[in-house]
Amino acid sequence: MKLKTGAWSFGGKIPNKFEKHIAKSVPLYLEGHQIIVRLSDYFLKDGSICYDIGCSTANLLKKINNHSNKKKIKLYGIEKERSMYNYAKSKINEKNIKIFNKDIKQIKLNKSDLIISYYTFQFINPSIRQDILKKIFKALNWGGAFIMFEKIRGNDARFDNMLNSLYLDFKEDNKLNSNDILSKSKSLRGILEPFSDQGNLGLLKRAGFKDIQTIMQSLCFKGYLCIK
Repeated sequence: MKLKTGAWSFGGKIPNKFEKHIAKSVPLYLEGHQIIVRLSDYFLKDGSICYDIGCSTANLLKKINNHSNKKKIKLYGIEKERSMYNYAKSKINEKNIKIFNKDIKQIKLNKSDLIISYYTFQFINPSIRQDILKKIFKALNWGGAFIMFEKIRGNDARFDNMLNSLYLDFKEDNKLNSNDILSKSKSLRGILEPFSDQGNLGLLKRAGFKDIQTIMQSLCFKGYLCIK
């Protein structure tokens, strides 16, 4: 399928095949979910609020809820793509999970114990990422956590080339068509804008986070646990 340059979106028919496609496109995608679910034990208690920014199909929220079914928690998903929002909402029958069809810029976050961004910040315009992170930091209760997974650039051109070459091997090993890989890469121009590890850490520290721990990395995909 040929996609237009710079025209990628999560709309159209994407929601129906999102889970299957993303597992082939992002190393340890489901394993990252499991890490977050288990980490939620340390932060969610009766009365806690948890947000998933860019919740896509709401699969992660449902997993957290199933894991924490004895706790009285509220789980909120934020998804700005209308068709993805509709798909996620159709899957939700739990009373304590609510999905908002909003941009994170438009949402006022309630005081929370856990906020998640699972491969979402890379799609937020770089010019406002710092403001959004400050908003997240402010919304967290003391001792609360922000978990961010992101695609990252290499620390210099040599490392970036190595990481991306091996990532290409990963996608080919998962039987993704070479033409489709190239077409999607072009469609993401100007839409997917990953930062380097140092760039992400700089944003997090300027937002106010001091306690930051790597919780997963596979090639150019990395997870951060940030505690307020």
